[in-house]
Amino acid sequence: MMLTTIGLMSGTSLDGVDVALLETDGRRVQAFGPSGYRPYSAQERSLLRQALGEAVSLQEREARPGILVEAERAVTIAHAEAVSAFIAQNRISCQDIDIVGFHGQTVLHRPERRLTVQIGHAAVLAKAIHIPVMHDFRAADVAAGGQGAPFVPVYHRALTQSLGREGPIVVVNIGGVSNITYIDGADTLIACDTGPGNALLDDFMFRVTGQHFDGEGRMAAQGRADEAWVARALERPFFAAPPPKSLDRNDFAALKLGEMQPADGAATLTALTAAAISRIVPLLPKLPKSWIVAGGGARNHTMMRMLRERLAPATVEAADSLGWSSDAIEAQAFGFLAARGLKGLPLSYPATTGVPMPMTGGIIARP
Repeated sequence: MMLTTIGLMSGTSLDGVDVALLETDGRRVQAFGPSGYRPYSAQERSLLRQALGEAVSLQEREARPGILVEAERAVTIAHAEAVSAFIAQNRISCQDIDIVGFHGQTVLHRPERRLTVQIGHAAVLAKAIHIPVMHDFRAADVAAGGQGAPFVPVYHRALTQSLGREGPIVVVNIGGVSNITYIDGADTLIACDTGPGNALLDDFMFRVTGQHFDGEGRMAAQGRADEAWVARALERPFFAAPPPKSLDRNDFAALKLGEMQPADGAATLTALTAAAISRIVPLLPKLPKSWIVAGGGARNHTMMRMLRERLAPATVEAADSLGWSSDAIEAQAFGFLAARGLKGLPLSYPATTGVPMPMTGGIIARP
């Protein structure tokens, strides 16, 4: 039975809330619906950055010390506003939506401590939008010893099955952290985080220019990457570890560029993201034939150029060029995962998160 779902995603780039409608049975996608976006204000972004700093000391999933209470309230309100505006703009009735998939905002991800924390109050959200909300997708996986990330691979597999393309295919999502899904036919599904996505670059741009990101990679295009610095950064053990593996947004915050012109710094951090993605190739079963890039990084022309150079002779294309929505793909994924959760289908697998067995997940909050 097909379900009509709304997926919500607020990613590690801290830019805003993505909203997407999907018709799915949790195995395949019958139709893409409209998508929307509710940006975070400068004040909300500042609050979330403070929350990330405070969350470092968290020992329990439910603890909300200090600024985290205020941040959780802001995240919940932003998501409620995003859904309400989306429904109104697209003239959708609440009764037509079977389930909303609510990821929340990750503020800490420490799977080695069996701890992953996403803030956002699902029960409050469900009451505000008058639709059942599925949330807490990662907790069961982490509690069972999995990495709790990445969680989008099952959706990537559903998308690629419609392409009729020979594998292996790799779908890359470049958000705050970069992650990949390796797909080779119906059976082989491997996934992991590969390293920094846009987080280091975005933080650098904000620090040196006041801009929240490097639009289309224009700053990086004017600079020269310090390849020696990139090579030293890639010596960290994470990059040589086989999948599955995952990261917290701030795991590489200690990497310092030193004295560099802004354009060279942007080029170097962009090169690090591309190089980290290419480092996963020797760790995969077979050489990928094609790479499909989604997330904010797909709009960064300099990053796409660097990926093509490093991943040749494989093809590298943006998800949008295939009719997918690069911006909405993660929100769609959580609508898809909500449908799978309702039907008791696995959300994660040993080769995607390292969990001992395929795991279901998600908790439902009702209006």
